[in-house]
Amino acid sequence: MTIAQDVRNHLRNKPYLLEALEKGIVNLSELSRQIQKEIKTNDTSAIKAALRRYSEELQKHKQKREEKVLHLLGRSSIAVYDRKSVMITSKEFDSKTGMKVDLLDKFVYLLDRSDLPQRVNALIKHENCTMLVVHSPEELEATPGVVAFIATLLAEQNVNIVEFISCWTETIIVIEKKDSLKVYETLSNLVG
Repeated sequence: MTIAQDVRNHLRNKPYLLEALEKGIVNLSELSRQIQKEIKTNDTSAIKAALRRYSEELQKHKQKREEKVLHLLGRSSIAVYDRKSVMITSKEFDSKTGMKVDLLDKFVYLLDRSDLPQRVNALIKHENCTMLVVHSPEELEATPGVVAFIATLLAEQNVNIVEFISCWTETIIVIEKKDSLKVYETLSNLVG
């Protein structure tokens, strides 16, 4: 295996370093020295050259990926639903409305706040939420990076996502009500 392949394999499971390389904000000399110790080679110049080439490749790929994501989001629409609640339980209960996700040993319910059952023992309950639904063209399923783009964008706005569901053409984001205006403004700048 070449040093370049060793470097790529080493970075494959380090998304924070890949992002720094994509953005061109990493000191390649220092990163070369750190990688040198981890892949056990003495050729820092070969590592640095591999990092430079890989960084350029990542930057081109990121630009194309972001263009596709932004183009797709530009053809999407957004709907806002207030008065939503999220409840996580260890036992299933009958609910005529809302959504239910069946996990291995837990159940996650997304309900209107008025439909929240009173006599169910909840592990976690978020009662004052807003749900934003981004409706996108069908090509959403074949476009890598849309979910990551939205999640990163909201994280940069210091927004905690309570629940996030991506199903076919719908991206459902549940947040605390206090963040709803900020999230709507952020997403509405992207969607058509």
